[in-house]
Amino acid sequence: MIKDTSGQDKVLQPGLRRRLKLPLLVATATVLVSALVWAGLDGGDVSKSVDGAELKMATLTRGTLVRDIATTGKIVAANAPILYSTEEGTVTLLSQPGDMVAKGDVLANIASPKLTSNLRQQQAVLAGLQGSLERAKLDARREQLQANKALDMARVDMAAADRESRRGEQLIQASLISKIDYEKGKDELHKAGLMFKHAEQEAALMKDTLSFELKNKALEVERQALVVTELQRQVAALDVQAPVDGIIGNWLTEQKARISAGQPILTVVDLSAFEAELAVPESYADELGLGMDVELSFGGETLMGQLASISPEVRNREVTARVRFAQDSGLKLRQNQRLSARVLLENRANVLMVRRGAFVTSGGGELAYVVEGDVASRTRIKLGARSMSDVEVLGGGQEGDVWVISSLEGFGQAQQVRVR
Repeated sequence: MIKDTSGQDKVLQPGLRRRLKLPLLVATATVLVSALVWAGLDGGDVSKSVDGAELKMATLTRGTLVRDIATTGKIVAANAPILYSTEEGTVTLLSQPGDMVAKGDVLANIASPKLTSNLRQQQAVLAGLQGSLERAKLDARREQLQANKALDMARVDMAAADRESRRGEQLIQASLISKIDYEKGKDELHKAGLMFKHAEQEAALMKDTLSFELKNKALEVERQALVVTELQRQVAALDVQAPVDGIIGNWLTEQKARISAGQPILTVVDLSAFEAELAVPESYADELGLGMDVELSFGGETLMGQLASISPEVRNREVTARVRFAQDSGLKLRQNQRLSARVLLENRANVLMVRRGAFVTSGGGELAYVVEGDVASRTRIKLGARSMSDVEVLGGGQEGDVWVISSLEGFGQAQQVRVR
């Protein structure tokens, strides 16, 4: 009888791979189920995850939004005149840059032989005209004297003729002279009267004529005096004087240089009044207005000022604006000292706002991610006014919402993102 094969059977122990196969299958199935469950949450749109440590978040709050413009600038003297040459010549600079000067001090001299010679010539012409005027006055007195002499002689002749006429009347009544002699005496009286009248008119006319000629001579002298006065002013202007108390800024020409009329020579800086000169980007130029408040920060000091002037032109994509602020003797200000500034455009009260971040540009100002727990959901938003630190939220958010304010480029336009 043949026995069974049980005696040949041998018990084999399972290998390590086979023992681990079942646990690995179970773990893989668990991960897949978890992923499916996670994907099924919130409508099944979670497709990305990001590290929360790399994100910046901010809570929407209500408050006063201060619209401002951050910029830089420098301290400049409110009054820093440039002195120019008035004539062509050789300049001699009498003060060094950095020297303190007082108003009226001579800072430079311009040697102009041509102008000096012209002044002397015109002064000689004036002296000649003045001599001619005095001579004309003497001639006028002489001619007036002659006219008065002729008038006096005519008066005497008329008196003599009148006396002879009265004598003739007495003689004709006594029949001592003929009628012809009597009438001759009357003619002599009439003739003397005419001569006196003409002499009187001649004397008056001579007086008017001499007065007119003297007036013309005086006008010539006056006109020449004005020419000399103007030349004297020009010669005096060859000494370039300080228009204000201050300090010499820079030489704008070389010592003993030959310069032309209207060429800049040097600058004088008035240290009693300073202003801030700001360079504002041209994109904000239309929002600037005179009188706006400006916060200035320099050398550890912060003070307020107001926009005093705005340049009408754009240079290097910037608009230059001047800020006037209260002067304080305690401030240590220097020409061209650098500073930072905030131009306060407006204050908006009771505004829903969030801290400004890279999400404004990366999301185009229309997208944001609202964080709830460990899920960030994409939502459409509408932003309004913006300041350097905050931005107004017009739609898409409520007070207390938490938004991702860092760059949204790593979210890949996903509808929902897990925050690890």
